[in-house]
Amino acid sequence: MRGLSRMVLLVPPLTYHLVPRTEWEAADPSQPYQPAAFAQDGFVHCTDTAAEVANTANRYFWAVSDELLALVIDQARLSAPVRYEDPAGIYPHIYGPVERAAIVHVVIMPRAPDGTFLPPA
Repeated sequence: MRGLSRMVLLVPPLTYHLVPRTEWEAADPSQPYQPAAFAQDGFVHCTDTAAEVANTANRYFWAVSDELLALVIDQARLSAPVRYEDPAGIYPHIYGPVERAAIVHVVIMPRAPDGTFLPPA
């Protein structure tokens, strides 16, 4: 059609979800993952890019003494809808459980000597 352009939204294939180790280890590995806050929030909070997940960890998990993990989630493997509802388009929400097959890595969030979280490798 003339005069119309196509807009294509490129969704990063991978996103991160932060979870304290004790919460992750308490989850039933035979079931899709749902964080403890899912019942209250109605979705799984995620963050795109390693640098931004470190910023998120410093903003919300600074005082957590438990080891913090980042679940690396392949969005293409999710059956639940994913919505980017923030203006910057870097904080996706997953509106359903996360299939274990979609969790492609679990990494420890590294900390600097002063306790600041660093981007995962």
